[in-house]
Amino acid sequence: QVQLVESGGGLVQAGGSLRLSCAASGSIFSINAMAWYRQAPGKQRELVAAVTSAGSTNYADSVKGRFTISRDNVKNTLSLQMNSLKPEDTAVYYCNADVTYYTGRYYNTGDYWGQGTRVTVSS
Repeated sequence: QVQLVESGGGLVQAGGSLRLSCAASGSIFSINAMAWYRQAPGKQRELVAAVTSAGSTNYADSVKGRFTISRDNVKNTLSLQMNSLKPEDTAVYYCNADVTYYTGRYYNTGDYWGQGTRVTVSS
């Protein structure tokens, strides 16, 4: 009932910037928390940044001051502005959202993931 589609990944040199976007679609009633996660090769998926529906944010220590998460509650989109990128930021980045949706008969809440977008930072 809900789909998340990321875009904006790519190859960038260290010190460069990228902006990731995530668009949610489907029978959405409301989106609660949204977040970006990443998974580097051979490592576990980790939280990068999160934002509540009210706009409160939190960041992993490794990205504080370099990344900015934002959302548009009207368009149901999520963004991640990544500046001063480092090789250790190389990973597949995933959009995550806690969504209340309408099934046609009742409301339900589910946790959804996008397919991921790859970010590669060269040194």
